[in-house]
Amino acid sequence: MVIGVRLKELRELKKLSQGDVEKRTGLLRCYISRVENGHTVPSVETLEKMARALEIHVPTAPQRQKASAAHVSRSNRTVNSLAHSMNTR
Repeated sequence: MVIGVRLKELRELKKLSQGDVEKRTGLLRCYISRVENGHTVPSVETLEKMARALEIHVPTAPQRQKASAAHVSRSNRTVNSLAHSMNTR
């Protein structure tokens, strides 16, 4: 997954360990590893946590609301926008 690879690159550029990101986000180090290696797809909320930990700007996620087709569509666009944003830096 492109997002995971990019998150790992950004983390390494900032000289942070997965343990450092774990402390900043509350996410388990093993989960961070799975995201970085493309073994799991993070939620928009998780991507936001990781972006804050890495001190990078990401597009604003849609407001939280009950799961619906429209919400899923907006979330997918947000993830795609994040991936594009991370690839252009």
